[in-house]
Amino acid sequence: MAEGSTKVVLAALGGNMAIAVTKFVASALTGSAAMFSEAIHSVVDSGNQILLLYGIRAARRPPSVQHPFGHGREVYFWSFVVAVLLFGIGAGLSFYDGWHALSHPVPVETPWVNFVVLGIATLFEATSWWVALKEFRLTQGGQGILSAVHRSKNPSVFVVLFEDTAALIGLLLAGIGLTLGEITGDPVWDAWASMAIGVVLAIVAAMLAYESKGLLIGESADRRVVEGIRAIVGEEARVKRPLDVLTMHMGPEDVLLNLSVEFQDSLNAREVEDAVCAMESRIRHRYPQVRRIFVEAESLRARRDREAARAAQETQPG
Repeated sequence: MAEGSTKVVLAALGGNMAIAVTKFVASALTGSAAMFSEAIHSVVDSGNQILLLYGIRAARRPPSVQHPFGHGREVYFWSFVVAVLLFGIGAGLSFYDGWHALSHPVPVETPWVNFVVLGIATLFEATSWWVALKEFRLTQGGQGILSAVHRSKNPSVFVVLFEDTAALIGLLLAGIGLTLGEITGDPVWDAWASMAIGVVLAIVAAMLAYESKGLLIGESADRRVVEGIRAIVGEEARVKRPLDVLTMHMGPEDVLLNLSVEFQDSLNAREVEDAVCAMESRIRHRYPQVRRIFVEAESLRARRDREAARAAQETQPG
């Protein structure tokens, strides 16, 4: 999965760097505000992909004394930074440039240059988008795109997918603005296109920030994984019942599991140890992403406290 994420980000980075240079040249030759906004967008995307690559590499560092659970969340942090930059720089500058062009409209010169650049940029962006979509589909599992994004624990792929989608929409808006400007002879359409691109980037950035924030502060494993772990524990004959199955993603493929289990009363210490080893072996075999497992045996006192709290809750009115 990490190799696939790196491939997706590298494909997007190469395309965006080439496109950014081309757009800046076209903007300088024609004076198009929409093309300048698109150039800024490509530069921001290129910087974002560099940050994602750094996050993927940093997440691979082994655990240390200061970080005993590893550095897997680095990729979550840098994905959140990417969302903030996309909103603050990409959306902000695009909207400002459009507003400035709206206040001081300037006719677009040699418009055919912009159309050629838009065509080339669309080809590059569509290729990058297709690479990201294919990698994303490997983890989609038959779900809708938005649902799969919400369940995904690997932001580096869906960040690129969303960025490329926003880029393709931005190219379409820039093309519409330039076309309407040529038809009507009014450069104000180019300015409106630039502002529309800023709005699109702001919406995409907000969605990315929301998803990255959830991963950054700690999300549980997929519900099907949690239910599968609970079933494994429940099938163990030496266990009376599983109590708590608490999971947290420490990285895209690194899950922390904390089990609270009530063992059969007749077990001795050796039998409890064997039961724990058997459960850990089955869980790791079925779910290799579960890297660390902590099992807590329910004590008699804790059991009594739990039952008393449950009884008190049931007797409360309403």
